[in-house]
Amino acid sequence: MKIRVTIAEDQGMVRGALAALLATEGDFEIAGQAQNGREALEMVLASPPDVLLTDIEMPEITGLELAAEIKRRKLPVKVIILTTFARAGYLRRALDAGVSGYLLKDAPASTLANAIRKIRSGGRVVDPELAAEAWSEADPLTDRERQVLRYAGEGAASAEIAQRLDLTEGTVRNYLSEAISKLGAANRVEAARIARQKGWL
Repeated sequence: MKIRVTIAEDQGMVRGALAALLATEGDFEIAGQAQNGREALEMVLASPPDVLLTDIEMPEITGLELAAEIKRRKLPVKVIILTTFARAGYLRRALDAGVSGYLLKDAPASTLANAIRKIRSGGRVVDPELAAEAWSEADPLTDRERQVLRYAGEGAASAEIAQRLDLTEGTVRNYLSEAISKLGAANRVEAARIARQKGWL
């Protein structure tokens, strides 16, 4: 029986290359290809694959949010993050979101195929260098602080963030102040930059 894989990747060329690569392996079937996180979630809900292979940075819903939603809904889908982000903070958040694999895009093709097989049979595969680094520095931000800081880093004003997240402006300012303080930053822009570098955003 073939391993059904859905691919979520916003870059069309990369998505097509991954699908073509896995199709050459005799034991894989490409169940679907999504160009953003929301489309991927709809595909997974409509017809759950064995494995979801997803990037982190995608429009609509990120790969980490996608993994967390699959975990929340208790779907029988193994999630593998395939990314260019070799950041320990991302790996920690991915593991917290219940992913079974975290691989970098520059890994050999055979590594990916073997990782999917191992994960399908109940294993876990994580880039070894990142795994060692991941537990050295904890992410100090709460989910809400992260959301607010992400919008602030994109240039949104407090009023706009408040509207997007259905919060008061005062609450948004409090979250930003907390995040800035925790990260030892001078302002919201610097805080967002630090958090992004660490992989916490």
